[in-house]
Amino acid sequence: MSALVIDGLTVVFGAFRALDGLSLAVDPGEVRAVIGPNGAGKTTLLDAITGITRPKSGRIHLGDGLDLTKRSEAEIARAGVRRKFQKPSVFPALTVRENLSLGCGPGCPAATRSARLAAALSETGLEGRADVPAGALAHGEKQWLEIGMVLASEPRVILLDEPVAGLSDAETARTAEIIGTLRRPDRAILVIEHDMAFVEAVADRVTVLHEGRTLFEGGMAQARADARVIEVFLGR
Repeated sequence: MSALVIDGLTVVFGAFRALDGLSLAVDPGEVRAVIGPNGAGKTTLLDAITGITRPKSGRIHLGDGLDLTKRSEAEIARAGVRRKFQKPSVFPALTVRENLSLGCGPGCPAATRSARLAAALSETGLEGRADVPAGALAHGEKQWLEIGMVLASEPRVILLDEPVAGLSDAETARTAEIIGTLRRPDRAILVIEHDMAFVEAVADRVTVLHEGRTLFEGGMAQARADARVIEVFLGR
């Protein structure tokens, strides 16, 4: 059973089809990268999954059959779909620990909250920065903190929007290590990214979008050798 199924998804803005009958399935335990040129529909896909944008047609199902196209943003988040945005969305005046606590969400029991915070600090490598205000963190650390805030909610599906944008080579390598620790048999990870070396390091499979449709799906090595992918994306 797939963790996330996109079936015939079409999103239209005026006369522009941002997604045009897109279908894809992400397996539990998989890290899937979605790549492609600007305007291919990558961010629109994440917006549709999280309920920010409503499709004209098509369905988005979690593994248990829940249709996300019929749910609000809050309901989708409660169902276990969490997104890290391209620009880190952290609370600069609060400490790292306090930001992570907010990621747990309201109503989380104290013992559960404590365990989730410890796990998120460990998995992101921010244990030594737990009591530092988020505003004092380096850019890479803010990216990792927001990943930690997503983790603290115990998500079933993690959506990462350009997690290494603006990072140094060392920070990018560390982010790849962090994503490796996020793998779980009951969790799927969907990554949007332009750094192809990073994609090759973290993704099991890639989906290449072009004009709102799937151009290619498979391994990154095969994508690099595909004439269509080279023409519309990698060759640029």
